[in-house]
Amino acid sequence: MFSSALKSFTSNISSNYSIAPNPCSFSGPWKIFDAKKKSTGKAVSVFVFDKKSLESQGGGLGGRSSASSLKRAHEEVVERLKRGASSLARLRHPSILELVEPVEETRNGGLMFATEQVTASLAGLLQEKDEQERVGGVGGRSSRYVVEESDGTRRRRELELDELEIQKGLLQIGKGLEFLHESASLVHGNLTPEAVFVNAKSDWKISGLGFSGPGTNSTAPSNSSPLSLSEALNHDPRLPGTVQLNLDYTSPDFVMDNNVSSAADMFSLGLLIIALYNSPHQSPLETHGSLSSYKRVFSSSSSVPNQSNNFLSASPIPKDLASTVLPRLITRRPAQRMTAREFQDSQYFDNILVSTIRFLDALPAKTPNEKAQFMRGLPRILNQFPKSVLEKKVLPALLEEMKDKELIALILQNVFKITALLPSGKRAFTEKAIPRLREVFLGTKAASAERDTSKEAGLMVLLDNMSIVAENSSGREFKDDILPIIVLAIESPTHSLVDASLRTLPTLLTVLDFTTVKNELFPVIAAVFSKTSSMGIKIRGLEAFQILCGGSREPESNDDLNGFGDPNKPKPKQNSVILDKYSIQEKIVPLLKAIKTKEPAVMIACLNVFREVGKIADTDFLAMDVLPILWNFSLGPLLNLEQFQAFMTLIKSLSARIEEEHTRKLRDLSANNSVAASRASDLTSFNAPGGSNGVGSPSNGEVDFESLVLGKKSPGASDMFEAGWDTQPAPASRPSAIRTHSQQRSMDSPSFSWSTPTSPPAPKMPALASAQPSSRTITPDQSLGGFAALTPASSSANTTSFSQSLQPSRPTMMPTTSASSFRPSMSSPPITTAQAQSPIDWSGAVGALSASSGWGTQSQSQSQSKPPQTSSMTSQFSSFSVSPPPTSPYSGFGIAPPPKKPHPATQQQPQLQQMGNSNMQGQKSGLDKYESLL
Repeated sequence: MFSSALKSFTSNISSNYSIAPNPCSFSGPWKIFDAKKKSTGKAVSVFVFDKKSLESQGGGLGGRSSASSLKRAHEEVVERLKRGASSLARLRHPSILELVEPVEETRNGGLMFATEQVTASLAGLLQEKDEQERVGGVGGRSSRYVVEESDGTRRRRELELDELEIQKGLLQIGKGLEFLHESASLVHGNLTPEAVFVNAKSDWKISGLGFSGPGTNSTAPSNSSPLSLSEALNHDPRLPGTVQLNLDYTSPDFVMDNNVSSAADMFSLGLLIIALYNSPHQSPLETHGSLSSYKRVFSSSSSVPNQSNNFLSASPIPKDLASTVLPRLITRRPAQRMTAREFQDSQYFDNILVSTIRFLDALPAKTPNEKAQFMRGLPRILNQFPKSVLEKKVLPALLEEMKDKELIALILQNVFKITALLPSGKRAFTEKAIPRLREVFLGTKAASAERDTSKEAGLMVLLDNMSIVAENSSGREFKDDILPIIVLAIESPTHSLVDASLRTLPTLLTVLDFTTVKNELFPVIAAVFSKTSSMGIKIRGLEAFQILCGGSREPESNDDLNGFGDPNKPKPKQNSVILDKYSIQEKIVPLLKAIKTKEPAVMIACLNVFREVGKIADTDFLAMDVLPILWNFSLGPLLNLEQFQAFMTLIKSLSARIEEEHTRKLRDLSANNSVAASRASDLTSFNAPGGSNGVGSPSNGEVDFESLVLGKKSPGASDMFEAGWDTQPAPASRPSAIRTHSQQRSMDSPSFSWSTPTSPPAPKMPALASAQPSSRTITPDQSLGGFAALTPASSSANTTSFSQSLQPSRPTMMPTTSASSFRPSMSSPPITTAQAQSPIDWSGAVGALSASSGWGTQSQSQSQSKPPQTSSMTSQFSSFSVSPPPTSPYSGFGIAPPPKKPHPATQQQPQLQQMGNSNMQGQKSGLDKYESLL
């Protein structure tokens, strides 16, 4: 749009300012752009006049529309606009628009100048208000006046024209007119809504001084040339109406009397007031730039605004204006009009809010005592102000006065109350208050090392309202601008400031991040805690540590001393842990350990910190570092019984936690060690399942019936130990390893197993299997190489059943009560671990066998039913026993006793060989007899 034209400008303004590409508002022939100075970032408004806007009005007219006359008219307009902008540079007043950069001519013949930042012209506000009322309310359409925030977002400018805003604005215009009339000896000449601007602080400022000049009868020296009424009243249709005198707001003194005086501006002020309340918001006079139309209006009293016709306003006008002010402004006789000073003193401005604003405007000229009284009373009426006035007028004015150090504390109290009242308090506080706070408290930190009690009082107010500060500032702004002020307070030599700053810690933690707390805030607190000699600061520092560890300063007990507690009483909110475990164990605990004082208050504060540490720290750290400190503190000589018991409660609680966790750790470690030990035992124990030596293997414990009765060696058995010295019974449900045709007819034949004399009643074995020795358990401390060689006894008295060769004999029935009897069964009963691992007393077993008259067996009937064709055979073989003769336990088998002479060690092998041959012959003879039975 107009940005292309701006690029062609080569001026000081375009070089030093960043100008928005699009205008934010319009006023007469001027386009207003938001801009910022590149060096300082100060916001300004740039007014731009494009000379090409005059050419569109030239048309194709003849006669007076010649090129030369039109060019001369354009030059006159440009010169008048330039003179009006230059007049702002000479006029310095709070109610006159402030000029920042003087007017400059652009390359295409236009004009440009910069002023203080303005929101819009009064004409623009009234036009927007008309549009809002036309579509039915404020929310009917979006406003043309928007502003861009620092984060890039755009929001609607808050433009309000409520009663107080109008009163305040009219009062400021009255002050500006008073300055022009009495101090500058100038008549404005064209006071219209286009000539009034509203700045960023919501102040109304006078501008548009293109037709200004001294009065007709003025004798005061002036740098401005008198107004030429003949030229001003001559309406040129070739030029835009915005660059010509607006007859709708012109006094009859100009048109009818040709008199230029300050009273003419007061008449224009009366018409402007009517436009503020009229609907639509425009002057009650409609002349369309025609002098004849203007004269026609004043030819009749009915067409002239007066009190009887409500000043031609379509909307009601406030009573004070309609009764006392407007009748003395809208009058034909200039002498009857009130002056600008009288206008300010009228009853219309006689109310507390307007008076407050007037006092606030004049505050720099007041005495220190008057300023202090005003600041103390201001909070009582702040809630009566419109929010826009509070934000744009009162708050900036108060912040501006913070340059007076004596008023800092009183001003901040009002600033925080205004911030809490504003719906947009966060934006106002961020944009206006935070920069001022940083400037006041940190601007002269390095320059002045001595204490300033006024600033300390203001800093105390800031700390007391830290919750409002946190709510109305972002995390980054708080960290960059507010945290340095808090650190300044923590490091202050004034104990009350340190105490107040540490009390703000819970609020700070809601805004600051973990890294900032750990690296910037905690070291400062720790340094102050370790250096202070004040017990109060020590306790406050311990409370800060407690909060940083996740605790709360509120009492944790919910007990109301009745033993049960109040269930309806809310429990204190538990904070989350702020610091990490390392900082707590390596930074906080050493600080607590270094405490020298034994004051009960300090000790109890330490106890509260350790209570939170106990929830976070490792158990070994608690045992080695924390508990010794707690015991040391608990034995303090100043503690009473209740305080000592509080320490003991925590000590017991931490000890129980240490015991529980360490016990669990050891239990888990023991379980892991047991698994490892059992694996190691599998490799060294003989009775472990699956041993490498084959002893105790379940496969070796299985007895094949056919191999047993036929006297054949079991598959895989290489020696006597593997064949018959099994310690584990064969499972009942497990089938034999080898089956023959004889087993197919006797599937239910009993299986056999050996048992020791110390075992519970075991199945009896048939006599045919008695050639094998009884089974025994080999304990882990024994080895196969540790058994003595087997030799016959040296005498008959010591002869045992193992010293003679076995001979089969016909089985006979023996009493079932024989202690050494064996019986066959379908399945052997299980042998317990204790039985399998118990060592066998071989000497006692041999002695019992020698003393007995023979081996007896206990018969057992078949428990399972047999097929009919094998019943007789089964009954014949249902039981059998071996009965040794009275003289020798082996005589029943036909085995000759060995010779009764000592057996030297050199004869051991031949005797064993002979006994083996006899056994083989005896087994063959016994099998022949058994087959005959079958």
